[in-house]
Amino acid sequence: MLPTEHATPNLILVLAGVCIAIVIVGTADIILDAPTSLLSVHIAFEVLIVVMSLGAALFLARGWYASQAQVARLAKTLDEQHHARDAWRRSALESLEGLGAAIDRQFEAWSLTAAEREIALLLLKGHGSKQIAATTRRSDRTIRQHAAAVYRKSGLGGRAALAAFFLEGLFLPPTSTTAQRSPFTHA
Repeated sequence: MLPTEHATPNLILVLAGVCIAIVIVGTADIILDAPTSLLSVHIAFEVLIVVMSLGAALFLARGWYASQAQVARLAKTLDEQHHARDAWRRSALESLEGLGAAIDRQFEAWSLTAAEREIALLLLKGHGSKQIAATTRRSDRTIRQHAAAVYRKSGLGGRAALAAFFLEGLFLPPTSTTAQRSPFTHA
């Protein structure tokens, strides 16, 4: 990891620009001094400053280019993840719409009223009677009466049987890494 990876790209460019300016000014100073000998301490010091500034500018430029490449890779990965997420959401939505339609057809076959359908769906989602009462602004007693009607009309013994009716055959599809069949599948 380069030390410049945590700096903002604009700061890196400014610092590199300052180093290049030092190189230019230092080089111009050496030329304007018109030294008779390159072995003087003054000239050696100015050459050192120019070389160090040039090295710092190159180091910062390298870090900036590496940061830009990393940003481009991350942007591409993020874009790919967004496409994958959107595809999954479309697929899941289609599946959920199909499941919702199938559940609604079964509610219709049981001759559930609109209120009973609403309560049955909330029961399937795992809500308790008090939570349903608060959500639907009905009394807990009314919710229990609707739930009892759902169980009676469907011929099911309660909430667990209602959930099992719709979810019994719902399993993840087998994958190539699945060596054995699920113990819940029917042969």
